[in-house]
Amino acid sequence: MTNSPALQSSKARRFHLRVFGCQMNIYDGELIRASFLNRGWTETDDPEKAEACLFHTCSVRQRAEEKVHSLLGELRERKRRDPGLVVGVIGCMADREGRELFEREPHVDIVCGSRHFPRIPDMVARVLGGEERILALGESEVPVDAPVRDLGGRPSHWQAHVAVMRGCDMNCTFCVVPRVRGRVESRPPHEILDEVRRLVDSGTTEVHLLGQTIDAYGRDLPKEGRPSLALLLDLLADVEGLHRVRLITLHPSYVDEELADAMARSPQFLRFLPVPLQSGSDSVLRRMKRGYTMDLYRRRVAILQDRMPDLELVSDWIVGFPGETDVDFEASVAALREFKFLQSYVFQYSPRPETVAFELEDDVPAQLKRRRNIRLLEVQREIAKGRTRKMVGTASSLILEEPASQGGWKGRIHNGHFAIVDVEDGAPGRLVKARMEGWNGKELLATR
Repeated sequence: MTNSPALQSSKARRFHLRVFGCQMNIYDGELIRASFLNRGWTETDDPEKAEACLFHTCSVRQRAEEKVHSLLGELRERKRRDPGLVVGVIGCMADREGRELFEREPHVDIVCGSRHFPRIPDMVARVLGGEERILALGESEVPVDAPVRDLGGRPSHWQAHVAVMRGCDMNCTFCVVPRVRGRVESRPPHEILDEVRRLVDSGTTEVHLLGQTIDAYGRDLPKEGRPSLALLLDLLADVEGLHRVRLITLHPSYVDEELADAMARSPQFLRFLPVPLQSGSDSVLRRMKRGYTMDLYRRRVAILQDRMPDLELVSDWIVGFPGETDVDFEASVAALREFKFLQSYVFQYSPRPETVAFELEDDVPAQLKRRRNIRLLEVQREIAKGRTRKMVGTASSLILEEPASQGGWKGRIHNGHFAIVDVEDGAPGRLVKARMEGWNGKELLATR
């Protein structure tokens, strides 16, 4: 007797997962993967071989959503051939589009928001059992993060992401994150510390602590005994075998002296810090509702640099925001030169539905946005070269990442600059001490 597609799917139990977007989505993808593997599923890279095709999505930019819709379109014919195939859209795009996804993509079975994804294997099982469509959006009755993380869904690697909080309490006019991910929800310090220790026991030497505004960590918790990001850094200092801690991403409004002092005394903190400015124009920052002026940003950076003169900063920029004039853009160029960011991510503004800025006229022509994007990146490359060259003659610790094509090993030194060191018996994640003896125009050249 021939089995129905649903029964065949439940026996084969193969899933295909595509993850789009930020580091938090990558982390959440590992949680999703672990939950399926723990239930006896196996993962396949080939969607044609999968009984469940799942897309963990991003809504920050339109292009990411268009890519998901394109991939969903490719599954329509597969769904007609195999009605037992389960198709699910998870995360920010599910939260933003909601039920409209069912109307635009009739072959989608599950629309699961970013606060419900831990239950996605159960949703798939319900569809395989005959339930037609499942919509799970908004707040969840249980926290996204379990008290003890299942590490089975992450690859064996010397780097690891660790979410310390969820959501965002800011209200930037261009951003959908508070709408789709909710307000700030911090994890207890002991859960984070346990997760990091277990990661280190499994071979991890560098962790990336994640949060939409990570320096807001703890501010949602009761004042009495409230933890902070500074406290987390102090706790992690005692984890033997943990060589490095990265922070992603800060908001200038939450930077204070307590945090700067903790960064300065941490033996693991990577002094390569993302503190996005977005624009160098006060008028644009006000329309973005970023919550600071150039003067306030300048004062917050001064707090950090006073404690850590060797700190390197990273920024995000949006060019072509509604109303951005040539004068506004030149203010961004001037700010890039003033703060001497080592690295910048430059994005051309695109209107996002359900944001305040969506109601503003998108009045900067696309071609002008592209020119401004190119110009800012050109200035950034010029600045980065000068800052890297200045590291020649200094000593630093270096975490090895990969063999260099010209021999030796490549990795980042303590403040984010790439260097090549003359190591023959290297291994990814290994910490070595070296002296920067030269510069090849791109990376530092180091000797042990």
